[in-house]
Order: sequence, then structure tokens, then C-alpha cells
Amino acid sequence: MKVILLENLKKIGSIGEVIDVKRGFARNFLIANKKALYASKENIKQVEKIKIELSKKDNEKKQNAKKISDQINKKEYSVRKLSTENKELYGSVKPTEISKLIFEESNLEIKPSMIQPVNEIKSLGNFKVKISLHSEVDAEIMIKVLSAETIQ
Repeated sequence: MKVILLENLKKIGSIGEVIDVKRGFARNFLIANKKALYASKENIKQVEKIKIELSKKDNEKKQNAKKISDQINKKEYSVRKLSTENKELYGSVKPTEISKLIFEESNLEIKPSMIQPVNEIKSLGNFKVKISLHSEVDAEIMIKVLSAETIQ
């Protein structure tokens, strides 16, 4: 299915580009989240007219993403979790929990979908976490997992 992108999307394409994607991805993600339009002749003409406006909006988003990146990049956040004697956690630290941590400490709202742990966080220690703030702006934080108490 052919769609026209309304945003710059990492690994997909840039504003105004007509791309061919699977029907489900187009309908359920791109069009549902207003990131693309069906590639009809009318829509192609319409996007050509508003391309400059879309680029300005994208630049604003990029600037905001850079500000957030400057605030949290290379920062360390600590979380306390219940663990076993061999330093394994009961459960794991999920992106939603990391999102709440960042909000509590830095007062910045970051969607869990932007957070990508390099490795699954299932034990005590330090873990790198990538945060994709914009298609061109990434930040990296450290999550330090400490033991709340050990259960035998």
C-alpha cells in the first residue's frame, strides 16, 4: 500500500516521501497516528503544498527533543527492586517504570515507546538505556538497579 509520510520517521522515510508499506502497518500505525496519508493524487498535491509547514513543525519537534536530550543524556537513575541472593530480580525493569523514574527525578514526560533498553534489565547492576526522542535525536541514560531487600 502506498502512503505519503507527514513526519520524518527513522528507518522509514522523510516528510512528503511516497513509500510502499504493508497494509496493516499503514492502516494501524501510520494513518491512525496521523504520520501518513493514503497516496491518492489529491493527497499528493495537498502534501506538496503543506510540505514547508510540515518541515517547520518537524524542526520544532527536533529542537524540543534536543533540549530534552541535553537534560537527560548520560544521566544516571536509580531504582530499588526485590532480588534473590544471586542478584536476580523478581520480574524486570520495564520502559513504563523507567518513564516514571525520569518523570519523578527530572520532571520530563517520556513515552515508554521511546525507551529501548540495550539489554533486558533482570538483575542488579548498571544498564544502558537508549531513548529515541526524535528520528534524528537520541539520548542515553544509565539505570542503576539496587536491591530493596533480599528474600530467601
